[in-house]
Amino acid sequence: MSGATILVADDDRGIRTVLGHALGRAGHIVRMASDATTLAGWVEAGEGDLVITDVVLPDGNGLDLVAQMRDSRPDLPVIVMSARNTLMTAIEATARGAFDYLPKPFDLTELIGTVERALAGPAQHAAAEAERAGKARGEAEEDDAPALPLIGRCPAMQDVYRVIARLVGTELTVMITGESGTGKEIVARAIHDFGPRRAGPFTAINMASIPRELIESELFGHEKGAFTGAAARHAGRFAQAQGGTLFLDEIGDMPPDAQTRLLRVLQEGEFVPVGGRTPVRTDVRIVAATHRDLRDRIRTGRFREDLYYRLNVVPLRLPALRERQGDIAELARHFLDGAVERGLPRKSFDTQALAALAAHDWPGNVRELENLTYRLAALRAETTIGAGAVREALREGRREAIPEDTDKTDSLSGAVERHVRAYFDAHGDTLPAAGVYKRILREVERPLLALSLKVTGGNQLRAARMLGINRNTLRKKLQELDIEVSRGLK
Repeated sequence: MSGATILVADDDRGIRTVLGHALGRAGHIVRMASDATTLAGWVEAGEGDLVITDVVLPDGNGLDLVAQMRDSRPDLPVIVMSARNTLMTAIEATARGAFDYLPKPFDLTELIGTVERALAGPAQHAAAEAERAGKARGEAEEDDAPALPLIGRCPAMQDVYRVIARLVGTELTVMITGESGTGKEIVARAIHDFGPRRAGPFTAINMASIPRELIESELFGHEKGAFTGAAARHAGRFAQAQGGTLFLDEIGDMPPDAQTRLLRVLQEGEFVPVGGRTPVRTDVRIVAATHRDLRDRIRTGRFREDLYYRLNVVPLRLPALRERQGDIAELARHFLDGAVERGLPRKSFDTQALAALAAHDWPGNVRELENLTYRLAALRAETTIGAGAVREALREGRREAIPEDTDKTDSLSGAVERHVRAYFDAHGDTLPAAGVYKRILREVERPLLALSLKVTGGNQLRAARMLGINRNTLRKKLQELDIEVSRGLK
């Protein structure tokens, strides 16, 4: 649509001038106001086909104007601009009924594109979305929900905020992707806490930290006696998340059998606990996350394509910290404040220290920055942390991240420890009175023997010699663990 009349309200003359020229070149008629009163008068008089307003105006709040304009002229699309580029601003703008939210400084090409979509699309759709979002936001306000720890004002984070704001009031399944340490669970909690299920539980499960043979039990629960060691009935995460949100972290590490069962649950809305017979209806919202390339896993047969499409209804990519270097200083100060809440003395970074932080590539992303900040707050004696302390801490962190060859045994021990800890954490009070020792040993022995057969070409005598055990002992172990020689040859 061309030749539309666009009402612009902003107290910054420079922004009004830039918008006037850009919208005029696009063929529109532009009327400029520097205050809320003038804009409200034009709208009440029936003028304008679209409104662009700043949030902070000399005599009022642009977000309040959005709600008023929606009441008097529900078909009038409104675009909100703001230099307060936070998640809450995006959610507030959507909740009040804005067609879209643009952070300052904005890209003119993006703004013109948003204007054209607003003029072409039905405002009733935006109003319906706003009604749902407003209801969810109102419920959050009634419960006095705390502010969420989503920090950042860079363009990449603004895209994240806008997606979350548009999801408010919906129950769509979301797939969060991004490198490890980018804050996927924090974003999942934000989607839950501002969504229609916020009164229900938020339940998380990390697929990479649960032993493969326990994943189905953890997801769907099990009945007493379902397997060796199942001394009591166990409610799975689907049951625990009933009426709320289930966060499936590291979904790319889910075993194939569990993928098949999960797909069936998503399709049919019910599951059967391990060892059970009666289907259980489920009512949960799914938010999944992964740092892996699921497309590549689909190509190599490690992830089901049909499950991918069930989970990837709304994709949300989180930027790596190196893509949002402008946010590093704000994040670092935020973590120093968090250190004070944990009982550490208040510290600050000087300008050179912040520059050193910004120059780092942060392979561990926000989690690495958080850990380094807490370490500096705890171990440095000085009140103001300088660049030298930052560089020293980064060097130490790099040495810790790359273990020496002599630490390989410790790495294996650490992996076994994490596995056993996950087993204990998963079962809690339902741990069997006996059988844990043999169960863990079986899981360690099975891949050890299978791989030994593989590297020896299936020759049991050579495998026994390599392992330092008797051939008859190896044969007995293979029978006990139900390992076929052909399996080792794969």
